[in-house]
Amino acid sequence: MARKSGRRGSSGVTIHDVARQAGVSPMTVSRVINAEGNVRESTRARVAAAIKALNYAPNMAARSLAGAESVHIGLLYSNPSAAYLSEFLLGSLAQSSMSGCQLVVEQCEETECAAIQRLAAGGVHGVVLPPPLCDSRAALEAVTRAGIPAVLVASGRPDPAFSAVSINDFEAARAMTRHLLGLGHRRIAFINGHPNQTASGQRFRGFVEGMTEAGLSVDTHQMAQGYFTYRSGLEAAEKLLGGGFKPTAIFASNDDMAAAVMAVAHRMGLDVPGDLTVAGFDDTPLASAVWPALTTVRQPIAAMAREAVVLLLEQIRARRAGREQAVSHKQFKYAMVERDSTAPPKAARKA
Repeated sequence: MARKSGRRGSSGVTIHDVARQAGVSPMTVSRVINAEGNVRESTRARVAAAIKALNYAPNMAARSLAGAESVHIGLLYSNPSAAYLSEFLLGSLAQSSMSGCQLVVEQCEETECAAIQRLAAGGVHGVVLPPPLCDSRAALEAVTRAGIPAVLVASGRPDPAFSAVSINDFEAARAMTRHLLGLGHRRIAFINGHPNQTASGQRFRGFVEGMTEAGLSVDTHQMAQGYFTYRSGLEAAEKLLGGGFKPTAIFASNDDMAAAVMAVAHRMGLDVPGDLTVAGFDDTPLASAVWPALTTVRQPIAAMAREAVVLLLEQIRARRAGREQAVSHKQFKYAMVERDSTAPPKAARKA
């Protein structure tokens, strides 16, 4: 008697093949595909990698016949960093495709209220709000008025009324500051992120705490305001490198601004990291594309986007079932990624 095979995707690969590749049960694969909760992120990532490696495509027609209702999720963005946005879209699209829901991507070119009203009128059942919209009071109020759930991503202080996905920006920035101090740097400058994002404040607090722990004060002349854009990083670097502080290291609040620091340093004839150490935050593709490759804090942007889609689907399904889904705040682990843009200060190397 022939062995009954598992459900086949359009590629001919079965769910059992994916399970074997990922080292999990077929039930776990099904839960990941259907964006169900109570699956560890590491397991979810393994299953996603197996699906990609095997080119598995869930049979959406079979799921439709089984009674699966169409779900439309809105993703509203207004982020100045193209590198951050590309990672975020990759994660969101991957999870939406795997879970069989439709992702509607909209740029917020008007007021947050008008953009969310348009999405709601277009039939989306919930929205994902990446930074800076995750911290926009107008956006959160508009979502509440529209009567649809939302999941916030990468807020430094998530609104307790909404489910959210984030990292500990304070601890991550403090860890990077400690790393620079451990290399021997004492003249460390900092480029802050956009003031409309709560993560900026948490990263600045982490920098100050790290410096304070080492018995070092932080003065205004070693700080510059940035806006998470490459251009703002250029202006901030020119201010810091052209002033009287003379830093041996600059820690920028994101990779775009850190890349701009390296560009200004090269223009000024400074070697990175020989004359100036540079560190960033996020570990977007830009971090490994610039020269020298950037030491940075890895924020798992794509994985956070995938989890946001999962949380939102859970809320949408709970509403359809007539029950309330509890608010959930999931905090991902960050990681230090040391590359070629950091080294001990020149004076320490000579000694």
